[in-house]
Amino acid sequence: MGIDKETIAHIASLARLSLKEEEVEVYGEQLSRVLEAFEKISAVPTEGVLPMVTPVQVKQQLRADKVIPFENNDGALAAAPELV
Repeated sequence: MGIDKETIAHIASLARLSLKEEEVEVYGEQLSRVLEAFEKISAVPTEGVLPMVTPVQVKQQLRADKVIPFENNDGALAAAPELV
């Protein structure tokens, strides 16, 4: 799947990029390879496969909330550019 130069230039302008002509060629080839990879991924049969966020279901280990007093208020305020 080839992507024409006008499409690459349009994508670059949307991303606020200024590309040289040789960069348009390189990025066009790279984007074509990425899109081909997505086509291959899209062709994988996924019927009956449950959607998931990660392949390994891990329960997050949370620590207990514990209040720790902060002793350096003056130091923290001294680092601030302005006090309101």
